[in-house]
Amino acid sequence: MPITFIHLSDIHFGQEKGAQIIINNDVKERLIEDARTQVRNLPNARADGIIVSGDIAYAGKSIEYQQAGEWLDRLAIAVGCDKTAVQVVPGNHDIDRDGISSGCKLMLEAIARDGEAQLDAFLEFEVDREALYNRFAAYRPFAEGYNCPLDKKGGIASDRRYEIAPGRVVRVIGLNSALICAKNDTEGRLLLGARQHVLPRSPGEELIVVCHHPLNWLQDSDAARRYVRSRARVFISGHEHNPSLRIENIRDGTDLMLLAAGATAPLRAEDGFTYTYNILQLDWDAVTDGLKVTIVPRAWSDEETDFVADEHRLGGKQPTNVLGCPNFRAQQKEAQEQVAPVAPQVVEKPETIPAVVARQESEIMAANFPLLLLKFFRDLTPTQRLLVLAKLKALPEDWHDPLTHIIERHVIDGLARDGRLDDLEAAMVEIQNENETNAGEKK
Repeated sequence: MPITFIHLSDIHFGQEKGAQIIINNDVKERLIEDARTQVRNLPNARADGIIVSGDIAYAGKSIEYQQAGEWLDRLAIAVGCDKTAVQVVPGNHDIDRDGISSGCKLMLEAIARDGEAQLDAFLEFEVDREALYNRFAAYRPFAEGYNCPLDKKGGIASDRRYEIAPGRVVRVIGLNSALICAKNDTEGRLLLGARQHVLPRSPGEELIVVCHHPLNWLQDSDAARRYVRSRARVFISGHEHNPSLRIENIRDGTDLMLLAAGATAPLRAEDGFTYTYNILQLDWDAVTDGLKVTIVPRAWSDEETDFVADEHRLGGKQPTNVLGCPNFRAQQKEAQEQVAPVAPQVVEKPETIPAVVARQESEIMAANFPLLLLKFFRDLTPTQRLLVLAKLKALPEDWHDPLTHIIERHVIDGLARDGRLDDLEAAMVEIQNENETNAGEKK
């Protein structure tokens, strides 16, 4: 079962000024139409999702994510995937530089100077974590809506699995390379930390790692590179706006693809930089038990004033590479060596029946959860979210603590577990209608 992604990077919503607003908006419109046309020519005639490798916004402001969300919704509809099938990681432009207090600046300088030990020390305390993550104030609800939450203890930023053949899974993991980004970042000074760069390894599962910054921007790049080279099949990065593709043969039967993305909306479309995006197709290669990666690179043509096949940057119109996959082969070996177990005698227990029913109800309940999550976090303001939770009486009556982002997600998950998603949706609609009515009365 091949899977297809629209791959974007460095969209920079909010950077435009003057006439550039008209130009960039036109490019984004043409990208939607071009992606629609390109996807129709694929075997499944639709995309399975959208991957954005950082810098969704330009200054990390709420209005920029509002614009990005509206545009991504339209792109998702055009390519035939769910609005919720978007996976994001943050970039340096997704931090709000106005949110860097004097104390936070000192923390970032200490981490950049002393490395992971200092990062771990700050991550131990809630107040320090809030100071660090407050720079992502507008990005966090946007990403949470897509179920790509920032781990406040420094863990990975997103994680999704896709089965491409029986027993063969592609796992897309997103990393937060903007964790210690400040106002002026220096190559080689950023930090992932072991909580992110120690990548998982499982038989039958190969990793696609998405990270805004290339590895050379990290002070722990040597450690990160060892894990990427030994455990990942594809490493996708952005930031430098210079598309490139390189295949490294790590050892016999093990390959790593390094895919550097261009910018969907570069800071300047000149001096060799232009608007780009990719279509990625991932499939299982039965002959080699490998991962077949086909890239359809698209780039803006000033002559055509539209997107065309990019024949120069990534190896041609539609380069295809089959990557050696040790984890796929490990699954095959494990299956061959496994002796079929004797079926155990099943003893019916009355208490197991409600558990089965609960699982079935949970699966049914979860069907509309992704879209409600998206609408709650991405499309509601903090005040609206608080009003919704108050209307549902989802918080204790004597609640006086700050309503942090982590607590909001905990409450929403609790409503889902309690089977109150319909109540949540009704309250959201009611609050939005009340706001629209009040806005109309003021006019």
